[in-house]
Amino acid sequence: MGNTSSMLTQYDIEEVQEHCNNLFTQQEIVSLYKRFCQLDRSAKGFISSDEFLSVPEFAMNPLSQRLLKMVDCLNFKEFVAFLSAFSTKASIQQKIECWYSQHTIIFKVYDIDGNGKVSFKEILSVLRDLTGSYMSENQREQVLSDVLEEAGYTTESSLLLNDFIKVYHSVVSKNTNFNILQYPTGRMIQGKTNYRVLTVNNCESCTQQSIILDCPGFNTVETIDPRIIYKG
Repeated sequence: MGNTSSMLTQYDIEEVQEHCNNLFTQQEIVSLYKRFCQLDRSAKGFISSDEFLSVPEFAMNPLSQRLLKMVDCLNFKEFVAFLSAFSTKASIQQKIECWYSQHTIIFKVYDIDGNGKVSFKEILSVLRDLTGSYMSENQREQVLSDVLEEAGYTTESSLLLNDFIKVYHSVVSKNTNFNILQYPTGRMIQGKTNYRVLTVNNCESCTQQSIILDCPGFNTVETIDPRIIYKG
């Protein structure tokens, strides 16, 4: 798999599938390999950070600049492992431990100075990127303080990996009534990733009407048939 001009063998596919904890099917891995080859324009066997920025879904991510330090010079196996951390099939533990036993993709994003600990100021800095003008600085500080307190920490705490897992899990495990889920189908359409979007209403006693899905910056390359939108 060092040269992107070569084809994947069945052994390669199974090896990559095992490396990503079976979060992608074999067909999805083949599709990802085609995408990898498109990004690796000079067929050098790895993707540079600049080539990663050519992916609209990545470039538009508010954390893209922070993620770049982790995606430079990825070979195909590392490329799939990186993407597996964002798979909706991944468990919390898999998302957190997908790359290294002592470090994680998510943890590294927040550990800005790379000292192996995450501080209140570092989390706040990432929150600024995520929330932009939608939240004031006071609101961000209050929300973060509440989250830390609920998990048993304070704004003065320095979170090690296990501490971070505890805080992160307490946030993502909370149930909400209405969720919007998005994940790649493994198909490529005119060189672009095809996504499936699910809306989930967990409230049995309330209904949602006139739902509008708006994806700023994303342009579909084919006409969307309204009949594909259905009630499950």
